[in-house]
Amino acid sequence: MIKVGIVGGTGYTGVELIRIIANHREVEIKVITSRSNAGTLVSDVYPNLRGRINLAFSEPTLEAYKNCDLVFFATPNATAMFLAQALLDSGTKVIDLAADFRIKDVELWQKWYGEKHACPDLLSQAVYGLPEINREAIRSANLVANPGCYPTSVILGLLPLLKNGLIEPSSIIADCKSGASGAGRNANVATLFSEVTESVKAYGTAGHRHLPEIRQILQTVNANSNLVFSPHLMPMIRGIHSTLYADAIGFGDDCTNRTQQIFEDAYKGEPFVDVLPAGSHPETRSVKGSNMCRIAIHYLEESNKYVILSVIDNLVKGAAGQAVQNMNLMFGLEEDAGLQSLGMMP
Repeated sequence: MIKVGIVGGTGYTGVELIRIIANHREVEIKVITSRSNAGTLVSDVYPNLRGRINLAFSEPTLEAYKNCDLVFFATPNATAMFLAQALLDSGTKVIDLAADFRIKDVELWQKWYGEKHACPDLLSQAVYGLPEINREAIRSANLVANPGCYPTSVILGLLPLLKNGLIEPSSIIADCKSGASGAGRNANVATLFSEVTESVKAYGTAGHRHLPEIRQILQTVNANSNLVFSPHLMPMIRGIHSTLYADAIGFGDDCTNRTQQIFEDAYKGEPFVDVLPAGSHPETRSVKGSNMCRIAIHYLEESNKYVILSVIDNLVKGAAGQAVQNMNLMFGLEEDAGLQSLGMMP
């Protein structure tokens, strides 16, 4: 039985992590920490966990994690970096669901996150936790940087095109929509029901923290990769829908069928990527509550452009589910253990 700790169990990502692990037969949660709720039963904060999780929140101290094989950080950015080294030194593996270890360039990280990195030496050690590109490295990793939600949907949608030289790498536009849970559980006027419902708005147009993360990964495939990234807030709780545009290179005749085959071959055998039939339009509700990414490919002949549609649940494949997927790989378990839930419709 793998013993895990969860730092930051009161946020949406934290409770989603608890919900998933509660159904994982080979993992036991030993400790769930929260400064603001220390001493309170987890099930009193999240009644859906009644009868399944009998722990109380505790203070986040190193002593609290001493019996853990792995610690998840479901915390705000710039939190895990203060404890990661001590945990690793004690033999405990770490998965950070925030951004502390995603960007390899420390100066770039400090520019986007606005503070000095506490352990820059760990950046080179951290493995970017997107199994579809780093599966073998994750298996042997002690420190995994769980990808962001937007980057997961964007990168998976673009990889086959970039790897096969089918798009102009500097022409990418990522037009992405997210549910309000992506903003977290803290009180915020901008995400109140009456502010979000019946409305759509763009944000971070001049620059969003996920932009350098996406660009970094795409440039490992093609050094000339660049993109315009435009996120939007949608009047829904869960889900990300990424519409990805790029200028096409290559096939000409029979472009749609040949590109469809390339995507199907690229993700053949992947447990959590579903390439839909050509011309499909995936819906966020089809992946709600699941660890699945659904992708559809469109080629626009008149404009010679690809339009790729990619949908995920931002709290599952975009966060907690992918973290559990990474944990399974790190401990030699079946990759889909605990992650068999289907999307919830309606």
